[in-house]
Amino acid sequence: MTRDERPTADQVIVAVFDGLRPDMVTPELAPNLLRLAARGTWFREARSVFPSVTRVATSSIATGAPPTVHGIVGNAFYHPAALPGRVFETSRAELIRQVDAHHDGRLVDVDTFGDRLARAGRRLAVVHTGSAGSAYFINPRARRNGHWTFSISGEDGTQTPETIAEVVQRLGPLPARALPRLDELRYAGRVMAEHVLPVLKPDAALVWFNEPDTTYHYKGLGSPEAKAGLRAADEAFGTILDWVDAQPNADRIAVIAASDHGQISATTIHPLFDAAGKAGFEIGLKDRLDGVAFTATGGRSGEIRPLGGDGGALARIAAWLMEQPEVGHVFSRGADDAEGEIPGTLSLGLLGNGHDRQPELMFVLRSDLSPDGYGLPGRGIMTPGDVPLGGGMHGGINRHELNTVLIVSTGTGAGALSSAPAGIIDIAPTVLGLLGEAPAGSMMGRDLTRPERGEPRIRRHEAGTGAFRQFVDIVEQDGRRFILGGE
Repeated sequence: MTRDERPTADQVIVAVFDGLRPDMVTPELAPNLLRLAARGTWFREARSVFPSVTRVATSSIATGAPPTVHGIVGNAFYHPAALPGRVFETSRAELIRQVDAHHDGRLVDVDTFGDRLARAGRRLAVVHTGSAGSAYFINPRARRNGHWTFSISGEDGTQTPETIAEVVQRLGPLPARALPRLDELRYAGRVMAEHVLPVLKPDAALVWFNEPDTTYHYKGLGSPEAKAGLRAADEAFGTILDWVDAQPNADRIAVIAASDHGQISATTIHPLFDAAGKAGFEIGLKDRLDGVAFTATGGRSGEIRPLGGDGGALARIAAWLMEQPEVGHVFSRGADDAEGEIPGTLSLGLLGNGHDRQPELMFVLRSDLSPDGYGLPGRGIMTPGDVPLGGGMHGGINRHELNTVLIVSTGTGAGALSSAPAGIIDIAPTVLGLLGEAPAGSMMGRDLTRPERGEPRIRRHEAGTGAFRQFVDIVEQDGRRFILGGE
């Protein structure tokens, strides 16, 4: 690939608001996001990927592609070749180092926008307030690329630990952790506006705000605490916009605001794996895999992988899943582009999760569009975990889990709304295109500042067996595929 030769920006700034639903962007809670929207294009139908969880989405933002391409198929997934005897929890720095070493530094096995920028002699700086895993996956070869990543988690949360001392010397100690993460958000805004942008002057800069996602989880989507978290994230974003507006070349600084996924409210917690055990299916979780027939992960969705040689075990547990009233979708490896190899299932490849590391089965627990206790649409079932009843959750294909914020501003101008197909896989190609750099050949997204090509086509894909029926609505355009929903 060669340089595009038509850069439209001197610098690109990306701000990601973890877990933010578009319908929560209001004048009360997010005036600065609306300030950006007033001079940019807001893609109201933007979508995340499946499963709609943070490290999968982070990898899709970085690579401009779904998990079929980049291979990070879950927040946690079984990868025995690299990590035998336990599930790979992608938030944990020590496990990432072990698995990445197994892959000779190519755990994310395609180029990211950070890789493309480095090859062009350009610099990417990241300010991250999420987990060490999320900071890693946004630029997985940051050290090799000569790039700069700051993590609010401290030295263990970044490949460039020297950035912590650098920032602390300039701005003071890292903030103490509290819920909502108000001080962390303010600190991140300062790191961007007082150090990264004016001092480091990178070609591209990305800040990741850990709110409103964190407080959605533990206090609920409409809680006063969650609203405070979103306001603080928006205020931190406002300090970045203020810095941009003060620059003499402000019209040459592009700003992209996005979220990685949405959330719905967990109104039922269902012990799916306990029920499976009573039905005769021995399932091990995390590092408890000795003597069991399957390993699994949970949440709003999860994977199931057989550990033994019983060829019929997978079909039996899939049939059992499809008999459970709490289960809404079951996906298996593809028999073709749409149907799974197990009768009644849909293909994981259809959902963008057809990598070699894909599980044999994935399930999604039921959800709907009815209002939660705060009057917000979107309720769902999840397996037991850290999130309390009534807390926010994501990972499935409810449209409110998938619909993301995506606003692109290339400088001054009037705001516009677009219903064109778009999503987080378009962020990397857009950053590269704005800087006049060509995308990697593996990138499936498009530069959203260029005209779209081809008419979008929406299709409903259905499957089922017995009384079980499932559907997924998908839109396709320009060789890109986005999941609209499948409640």
